Amino acid sequence: MNDKRKFADEVCNRIGHLREYMKENGVQAVIVPSTDPHGSEYVPDHWKLREWISGFNGSAGTAVITLNEAALWTDSRYFLQAEEQLEGTGILLMKEKLPETPTITDWLGSVLKKDDTVGIDPTVNSHEQAETWANELIGKYNIALTHIPTEWWDELWPLRPLLPYEEVEVQPLPLAGESCADKLTRIRKEIGKKTLVVSALDDIAWTLNLRGHDVHCNPVAVSYLIITPDEAHFFVLPEKISSPVEEYLREEGVIIHPYADFYHEVATFDTYPILLPTDSNVEICTQCQRLINEGRCTFATSPIPAMKAIKNETEIKGFRQAMVRDGIALVRFLMWLEEKMAKGEEVTELSADRELTRQRSYQALFRDISFDTIAGYGTHGAIVHYEPTPESDIPLEPRGLLLLDSGAQYMDGTTDITRTIPLGPVTDDECRDYTLVLKGNIALSRAHFPHGTCGTQLDVLARQFMWAEGINYLHGTGHGVGSYLNVHEGPHQFRMNHMPALLLPGMTVTNEPGIYRPGRHGVRIENMMLIVPDQETEFGTYYKFDILTLCPIDTRPIVRDMMTPDEIQWLNAYHQRVFDALAPHLEEEEQKWLKEKTKKI
Repeated sequence: MNDKRKFADEVCNRIGHLREYMKENGVQAVIVPSTDPHGSEYVPDHWKLREWISGFNGSAGTAVITLNEAALWTDSRYFLQAEEQLEGTGILLMKEKLPETPTITDWLGSVLKKDDTVGIDPTVNSHEQAETWANELIGKYNIALTHIPTEWWDELWPLRPLLPYEEVEVQPLPLAGESCADKLTRIRKEIGKKTLVVSALDDIAWTLNLRGHDVHCNPVAVSYLIITPDEAHFFVLPEKISSPVEEYLREEGVIIHPYADFYHEVATFDTYPILLPTDSNVEICTQCQRLINEGRCTFATSPIPAMKAIKNETEIKGFRQAMVRDGIALVRFLMWLEEKMAKGEEVTELSADRELTRQRSYQALFRDISFDTIAGYGTHGAIVHYEPTPESDIPLEPRGLLLLDSGAQYMDGTTDITRTIPLGPVTDDECRDYTLVLKGNIALSRAHFPHGTCGTQLDVLARQFMWAEGINYLHGTGHGVGSYLNVHEGPHQFRMNHMPALLLPGMTVTNEPGIYRPGRHGVRIENMMLIVPDQETEFGTYYKFDILTLCPIDTRPIVRDMMTPDEIQWLNAYHQRVFDALAPHLEEEEQKWLKEKTKKI
C-alpha cells in the first residue's frame, strides 16, 4: 500500500470514529473549522482539528462530517492542493465563491432531515458564525445547532499535541517604539469606562510588547487579555512566564492569571460594561450570557487592530532595516540559484527553500521564516499556496518558471516577497502572463489616492490588464503585515469583495497580483509597500505607496511591446533604488551581479 493510500485510509478511520461518537450522542453532523479559541488564521498544533480529521493542511478550510457523507470548503488558493490531499478520503471538495458551490448550511439542508442536529465545538467557533449557521439551519431546514464537548477531540485524537509551553519574550522598547503602558492608555481612551476582552493573539502580543513561539512562523503566545479602566489581566500558562518577564509585566501594570482560569473568570470582570470582540468564540459568550441578557456585555470592534496596523516611526525604521538585510539574503540566494542552474547541478524546490532560509539566517535579528515558503516550479506554480514536501518535491530544470513566495521574521520587521524566476527558455504564454502581472503590480504601486479610500477601491488597478484579456485571480491582491508579528494583518486589504477599512499612512500592505494556469505555470510578483502622505490639494489629503521590498524583478520574461514608457520608467527607478540600497553591503562580485540585474531596460 502506498503512502497516499495509507494516509487516506487513516483519515477515513478517524472520520469513522467521530461518527461513532455522533451516533452515541444523537448528532447527525459536525462542523470542524480551521481556527482555534482565539480566531487565529494559523493555529498551534493542538488545535489543528480540521487538518487532523480531513488530511487537508491548508490554512483555510471548514470540514463538515455527517453520518454518511463529508465535505470540505476552502478558497481558491487551495483548490488544487485540496483536490490532491482529499483524494481517496471520500470528502467532497467544495470550492468557495463559485456559483455552483452550496453554502455549508444549504449542503447540510440537502443531506440531513428535519429535526436533525448539527454539532460544533463552542471553543473553536466564533459566536458570530455560529449564530449565522443556527439561524439558517433552523429557519430554512428546521435543523438545530448544538454544542459538542471539546473533550471529544482529546478522546478521538490519542496523540493530540499539548498546548505549547515555550516562554514568552519581551519585545524591547527600542524595537517596539511604544511602551505597553502607553498602549494600554491609548486603548482605554478609545473604549472609555468599559472592559475590553482581547482574544486575538497578535493583538495581545502587540499590546503587551511580548512575543512567543506558540504558532509556526507567527511570534505569538496562547493567552487572553482583559483590559479594564483600572487594570490589565493576562491569562497565560504559568510555565511561559520567566521571572524577568513577570517583573516586566508587573512594572507595566499587568496582572498574570493561569490560562485555564479564563472561562471561569471572564464574566466576573463586570464592574464596568464588557466589550466582546465580534469574533469571540461561542464559549466566551456562553460564560457571559447572563451579562449579555442584562445588556451589560455587548459586541464591539476592538480598537487594537486599527492601532496595530499603523506603524510608529520606530517600527517603520525597523521595516526599512529588515528589508535591506532581506534583500542581501535574496541577492545571494538568486546568485546561488543561477550558478547552480548554469552548472547543471541539481536543485529541487525543497533545496532552494533551504538555501534561501539559510541565507536569511545569516542576517542580524533573524528569528524565523514568516510563513512556509511557496516554491512552485512549472506546473506547481499554478497551485497558489503550494508548499513542497518530500513527496511532492521535484528538481528544477533549465527552462520555465519558478514561483518563489517567501518571507522572514526579523526582530525589527516582517518580510513577504514573491518573485517569479525564469530558469531558462520560457514560452510566449509565460512571458505574456508575466508581463500582465508586472503591469498590474506597477499600476497599483503608482497609485495616488485621497483620504477615505479603502483597498477594494484600488484592487482593480492590479487586475485591469488581466481583465482586458479575460483573466483573473481569486485571491486578494494584498494584506497588511505585522511588525515582527503575523505576516497577515488586518483590517485593511486589497480585495475584490468590499473591505471598508481605510488605507492610512503608516500601514504596511503587500501588492501581489498573479496568474495561475493549472497544469502549465503560475506567475506572481509581490512587493511590500508603506502608505505615506502624498499631497494636500483643494480636493483634500492624498496618499501614495512607498515600496519597502528591495530585490530585483527579473526583466528577462518581459514582453517589452506590452509595457508603456511610464511603466518602464517606474521599473528602472525601482531597480536603481534596489541597487543603491543593497550595493554598499555586498561583495564586489555580488555588486556586479546586482548591477546587471538592475540595469535599465
